[in-house]
Amino acid sequence: MNLRQRIFSSLFVCGASLFLAGTAFAAEEGGAAADLTEIFKWINFAIVAGILIWVFAKILPPKFRANAEKISSAITKASAAKAEADRQLRDAEQRLARLEEEVRALRGEAEKESAAEAERIRVLAASDVEKVGLAAKTEIEAAERAARIELKALAAKLAVDGAESLVAKQLTPQTQDALIAGFVKSLQESPN
Repeated sequence: MNLRQRIFSSLFVCGASLFLAGTAFAAEEGGAAADLTEIFKWINFAIVAGILIWVFAKILPPKFRANAEKISSAITKASAAKAEADRQLRDAEQRLARLEEEVRALRGEAEKESAAEAERIRVLAASDVEKVGLAAKTEIEAAERAARIELKALAAKLAVDGAESLVAKQLTPQTQDALIAGFVKSLQESPN
C-alpha cells in the first residue's frame, strides 16, 4: 500500500467515524433537524479536510523529496569541502612542522657554504700573496742586477776616465814617441 492509499483510507475511516459519532449524538439529543445540520457540517469538514490532506499528500512529498535531495547534496558537498579543507589544514600543519627543520638545514648548509667560501678566499689570498711576493722578489733581483750592471758600467767609465786623465798627465811627447817606436818594433818582430 502506498502513501496515498493509506492517507485516503485514513480519511475515509475518520469521515465514517465522524458520521457515526454525529448520528449517535443526534439520536441521544433527539433534535433531528438541528442534529442533522451538525452532522452535515462535520461531514463537510471531513470532506474539505480530506481534500486538503489529499492535495497536500500529492503535492508536498515530491517537494519535500526535492528539498531533501538538495539538502543531502549540499551536505555531501559540504562534507567533501570540509574533508578537503581538513586535508589542506593537515598539509599546512605538516609543512609548518617541517619548516623549522628546513630552516635549520638551510642554515647549516649556508654555514658550510660560507666556511668553504671563506677557506677558498683564504687559499686564494695566500696564493696571491705568494705570487706577489715571488713577483716582488723577481723584480728586486732584476733591479739589483740592473743596478750592478749600471754600477759596473759607471765604475768602468770612471776607471777609464781616471786612466785617461792619468795617461794624459803622464803621457808626454817623449813617452808617446817611445811607445810608438816600441809598438812598431814589436810589429816588425812578429812573424806575420
